[in-house]
Order: sequence, then C-alpha cells, then structure tokens
Amino acid sequence: MPAFEAGKPAAMTAFRVACDNARAFVLAHGMFLTFMLATSAQAAAPQAPERAAYSPAEAFAPLTLPDPASPTRSASGAPGASYWQNRADYQIHAILDPAAKRISGTVVISYTNNSPDALGALWLQLDQNIYRADSRSGFTGMWPRDHVTAGFELDRVEVGTNGHFTRADHIVTDTRMQVRLPDALRGGGGKLQLRIAYHYSIPGKWGGRTGWDTAREGEIYDIAQWYPRMAVYDDLRGWDTLPYLGNEFYLEYGDFDYYVTAPADMLVAGSGELQNPGEVLTAVQQARLAQARRSDSTVMIRSPSEVGDPSSRPRTGATLTWHYRMPNTRDVAFAASRSFAWDAARINLPDGKTSLAMSFYPAESAGAAAWGRSTEYLKHAVEEYSRRWFPYPWPAAINVAGPAAGIEYPGIVFDGVGDKGKRLFWITAHEIGHSWFPMIVGFDERRDAWMDEGFNTFIDVYESDAFNHGEYAPKRDSEYAGGGGNPVDEIVPLLADPDAPVILSRADTITFPYSHPVSYFKSALGLVLLREQILGPERFDWAFRRFIRNWAYRHPTPSDFFRAMNSDGGEDLSWWWRGWYFTNSTLDLAVTGISYVDGDPARGADIHVANLDPLVMPAILEVRYADGSTRRIRLPAESWIQRRETTVHVDGAKAIIEAIIDPDHVLPDHDRSNNRVGVSSRPHH
Repeated sequence: MPAFEAGKPAAMTAFRVACDNARAFVLAHGMFLTFMLATSAQAAAPQAPERAAYSPAEAFAPLTLPDPASPTRSASGAPGASYWQNRADYQIHAILDPAAKRISGTVVISYTNNSPDALGALWLQLDQNIYRADSRSGFTGMWPRDHVTAGFELDRVEVGTNGHFTRADHIVTDTRMQVRLPDALRGGGGKLQLRIAYHYSIPGKWGGRTGWDTAREGEIYDIAQWYPRMAVYDDLRGWDTLPYLGNEFYLEYGDFDYYVTAPADMLVAGSGELQNPGEVLTAVQQARLAQARRSDSTVMIRSPSEVGDPSSRPRTGATLTWHYRMPNTRDVAFAASRSFAWDAARINLPDGKTSLAMSFYPAESAGAAAWGRSTEYLKHAVEEYSRRWFPYPWPAAINVAGPAAGIEYPGIVFDGVGDKGKRLFWITAHEIGHSWFPMIVGFDERRDAWMDEGFNTFIDVYESDAFNHGEYAPKRDSEYAGGGGNPVDEIVPLLADPDAPVILSRADTITFPYSHPVSYFKSALGLVLLREQILGPERFDWAFRRFIRNWAYRHPTPSDFFRAMNSDGGEDLSWWWRGWYFTNSTLDLAVTGISYVDGDPARGADIHVANLDPLVMPAILEVRYADGSTRRIRLPAESWIQRRETTVHVDGAKAIIEAIIDPDHVLPDHDRSNNRVGVSSRPHH
C-alpha cells in the first residue's frame, strides 16, 4: 500500500531530516534553538494553557483566503489570464577595492512596466543602508548596531530613454529610494532606464549576508546586495516597499550582464556564466574547466597546493575584469579571494541538458572530510531537485566557503569555511535548494519567510534520504537534549505555546525564539504531513510540481499555493490550512473504547475514536487480534466532520486484544497516553 495509506513512518523519518537540515543552518550561524526542546518550552510556560475542545463546525468551516481570486490570480491557484509582471534587466560595472574595503559601481537598470497602470515614480531597494547607524532595523533588535557603515552613497541618479539620461529627482528613506519621474511611465510595456553611480564600504564578518574575513592566504569577500535593486510593483499592493529589517527579499526578474574588476591575483566566482575565461584564467585552468564540463567526478581547476602560486593566475596588470551573464533571474552575487582553491563537475539535468557544479574555498578548508566533497554534495542536490521537482535553469551552481555562512543567492551560495561532514552536506543541500524557493518560484520572503525556508527544508528531506544511500539521512544532533526522540513530538510544545506566532505571520514580526520553529520546522512538517498522510505522494507530487511550473519566475502568494493544492490535489483542504497555517491548533486523537456487538465477538466490534483538540487529521487505526494478526483502517479527516467521536465497525469473529490510533507515531498528537485501548474497555460519551 502507499505510505500514506498504510501509515508507515515516512513523515517521522522525513521530518527528522527536516529538523536536522534546519538545525545545521542554525548551528552554522552559532545559534542554539532552545525553543525546539520540550524542556525549554516547559520552562518558559510551566503550566500548560487550557486547550480548546474540538468543534466540527469550526474545523470544517468555509475558509476565506487572504488574497481573493481575480483576473490575475485564478481560483485554481495558477496565474490568471490577465496576470502581468514587471521586468528589470541590469548591466553593472563594479570595482572591488580590498585596500579600502569598498565597492564602487555603476548600474543601468532597463525597466519595463507591464502593469496596466501609469507609474509616476519608481521605488528601489538600497539594502546596504541596513548597516547605517540610523537604520530602522537597528531599532528592532534584529540587527547589530555595534558596527556601522554609511550604506549606499549615491554619486549620481539619472533617468533616461534610448541612452539619453538626465538627473532624476529622488529621495532616500531608510533602505528604499523613490525616483520621481518627469513623465509617467505608461503601462502595457512602457520602458525606461535608470543609471545610478554609487559606492559603499563592505561590512566585516558581522555583516551577516555579505562581508569579508581573513583566510590563511588572503581575505575572502562575499558580496551580495551590492547594487540598487528594483522593488516589486505587483497586482496585490502596487509598490511593495517593506523596509529591509533583516528578512530577505522580493525582487523582479530579468537578465543580468555584469563586470567585476578586482586585483589580478584574485579569483572571482559569480552567479551565471563566465564570459571571458581567456582573459581571467590560465590556459591550464581553461583546459581543466572544459574537462569538468564532461566529468561526473570532481576536477581540480586550481588545487589547494596552487593557491598563492603566481603561475596560477594570468600574467597581466594589477587588476582583471570578470564578465558574467545570468539570464532570467531576480538577483546576482559574487565572491572574490586570492586564497581560493577551485573545483568543478558536470551536473546532469533532465532532457540531456547540463550545468556545472563548482566550489571555491581556502586551502585550509580542503580535504575529503570537508570542502573536498562540496562539489559532490552540490552536484547531487541539484540533480535530485531537478529530477523530483523542476529542472535547474542556470549555467552553474556555486558553493563558496567564506564569512557569510548559510546564505543563498541565485546560482551561488555562501557557506562557512569550517563546515565539514554532515553539516556541510546539510547546509549545501539547503542553500542550493533555495534556487527553487524563492529563486525560481519568486516568493515574497519579506512577508512570507515560511514559504522559502519551509518549502526548501521540505525538499531537503528527500535529498538527505537520496544522497549516497542515506549517508547523512536521519541523524540527530547531539547538541540538542532529547535528540533521540520522535521529531513530530518536537512540534508539540510550539503548538501548545500561547505566545507562539502562527505560520501566516509577517516574517519581520517573528522573534528569534520562534523564527526557526515556525518558518522552517512547522512549515516543512506541514508539507511532509500533507504529502505523506493527507494527499499521498502521487497526488501531492503532481500538484506540487504543477505549482512550481505554473509559478516559475513569477510571484505566488500563500493564497495561490493553498488554491493550487486544493484544485490539483483534489481536496478541499480548508480544515488543514486553518489548523496548521492560520492557527497553532493542537491534535489529540483518542481511542475511547471497544465493544463487541451485542456482547458477541462473532458479530464484530465497534471501536470508538474521538478527536479531542481543534486540529483534525486523517489517521490510521490498527486493530490487533489474539491470533497475532492485525488490520489497519484509514480514517479520513471527514470522520469527524459532524461529531467529536466516530465509531468504526470491524466485522469478523476473531477476538480483539486492542486498538491503536496512529500506531506508527507519524502525527503530532500531544497526548499519546489515550491512543490505545484494550478490548475490556467500554466506550464513554
């Protein structure tokens, strides 16, 4: 029988991996997720709050989703017939000055207004301004204030058409900039260009998502949020101008053509495909790179022993300019260092296509126990995600060891120089998984962090099982008390905590003790339960893949996802969305009694199962007989659509020993003491 029908412990195994993946992310940032422990939750709330009783009318009530269906967003969860999306194409010329710890550059943004509205002004994101002393983020407690920079310093802001530019009227507000246009940009395909000259100081390692730090052979620079980026204008809110407080991004798609000038002894790893290898690589490196494109095994492009060897760089002037292109993406990032070793291997994609997995790391991070396997991990993850969900679309996938550990951008991820073994595998698989969510499926991370983090943690589940016959598959971190317990039980304290935010909270409002339990763990477990226990893999996978395909390079909302899974999964899942996503409802299933019909085992038995708490889920009921045999019955969620208790009649003359609800312990049932009842028990009402 399929796993969801037989009640096999797939969800338990899967969510254990989800917990481990997200924990690896947390540990890589030096954080300890004490909230996830039941003991910590009890310490915070020594007296459990009184739980609400189950109400069928409330659990199965019609659900109004936050965003209504419209001509742009269909009732089926797919983009509507009138869906539109604006576009931003970028050409960037930037200079990395390691001596001054500075980036200076010029960006030309070609903006297309596909909306039906004329736009009198444009909004841009200036994310480097989060490092300013007066940044709004500093007042939230979300971002350190002990180190500051001046943020983006704008040397020139111009607007133009057909290459003719004039000074633009503009105003900077925290991490946003409004450019006021002399003439409104018409809807339905109107185009203009913005040209901005800028510079900024690169934050140090404390910078979080971007910064620099030292390695044995030289500094490593992880450079992200390094140019002014267009804000999104969409059909839901017009301009989406949430300030950058530390949560991630919401960006338009377009093509990127960018140039990075750096000292000649540095390697520069960037999103996309290198356009001028003959100018920035040696002949030997070009040959090795060509070999890697044909190889399923890792090929050294620049070995650790060659780091620091002048012959491993072209004999040229003081600087070199690296030219990259990245098509149909929402962002690009790069890393640069003279300390990088570099290796690569071919990625095999569906329909015979290929990409290239590459890793850049300092020599001290090399070795089979550490970054020497990074490309192997990266290659497998991209191939597995492509096979399962949606083909990887870009020419390269890059993993960089540097100061900004556990950070993702399209086609490139930044991980820690000290990562190794299971932690390096988990964090590599997780961060490159963000290529699907939110880099391909363009979620709004500023508002809905649970969609990119939870969805990505969910797909990590199956990658961990698949890699090298489960080499890093379910294994708990010893740093966590109770690590040997059942992972679905770890969500129980969160559901019972009256202060815990629900999944559908604005990301900026979720404080640290809850951010990972809610945005990673609960969101991922919700998808695991939906796949393994509610819809089943066959229905879930088809609907989930269709959702990805429909919204690739577009901007879906939670409402779009809920509608898509309802429509393509073939269920009205309002009871699940309400219980798991809109509330923190708890689950308590109980077998309340067994009775033989008219006291005669030959006439069969009635087994009474109750749903005591607000959350409702389908479940497996196992009947165990005196002769050692068992029978399993799947109880759908509708078993409790009209009543708190349902009666399951079992035919047959065999004597029953006991009945158990959720025998495989795959559901987050907070009280398992009432999950089994022997035959001598009597039903109670």
